[in-house]
Amino acid sequence: MNLRAEAVAALTRRLGYSFRTPALLEQALTHPSVGEGAGQGTRTPPDNQRLEFLGDRVLGLLAAESLMRRYPEADEGDLSARLHALVDKPACARAAEALGIGAALRLSPGEAKSGGRRREGALGDAMEAVLAALYLDGGLEAASDAFESAWAEMLDSPPPRAVVNPKSALQEWAMKQALPLPKYRILGRTGSDHAPTFTVEAAVEGYPPLTAEGRSRQDAEKAAATALLKREGLI
Repeated sequence: MNLRAEAVAALTRRLGYSFRTPALLEQALTHPSVGEGAGQGTRTPPDNQRLEFLGDRVLGLLAAESLMRRYPEADEGDLSARLHALVDKPACARAAEALGIGAALRLSPGEAKSGGRRREGALGDAMEAVLAALYLDGGLEAASDAFESAWAEMLDSPPPRAVVNPKSALQEWAMKQALPLPKYRILGRTGSDHAPTFTVEAAVEGYPPLTAEGRSRQDAEKAAATALLKREGLI
């Protein structure tokens, strides 16, 4: 058994679920890079983008239902803040890491060499795709069991302060300290044309920069600004 096959077997054990259709799990773990660059007429395995689309909706339902059950006295604002923190890409990536999804990913050689198994976007997308695969194969109960396990620590975390516009919040913080405005720099773009992932660095003079990923440049900039605000204890 090769290393990836061992990782997939370990992931299945952590999920505590035996797939009736193993191909669904394999698709959930297949990064779009696997099919990129293939010649015309070359048959490539289906990637996880369609499953990620479904998994995003499954995750939203599971998170909302779990929060309603766990916090019966919480108001809508509290629940919304908690929900956003549970379904964003960093949270999905943390859940993927808890399950060991990175080692089980099917990547192109180039993507693997460039650190794709640790990339937040790849991990987050795969996590959502795995939830979709569980839902399609075993129904909402199978997906719910995986969610409750992988998100257990995050479900018990205190609610974060909501930040509607993190870039504006970061700018205001810099101005209060008489610092130049924050700067954003694109470090890379991966993925296909229809589903790209941008990596952006946010920097404020005098503070270490932070990077984040997003489906668009704007989303990546917001994520990087949010990460910097969190690191400095502002949210």
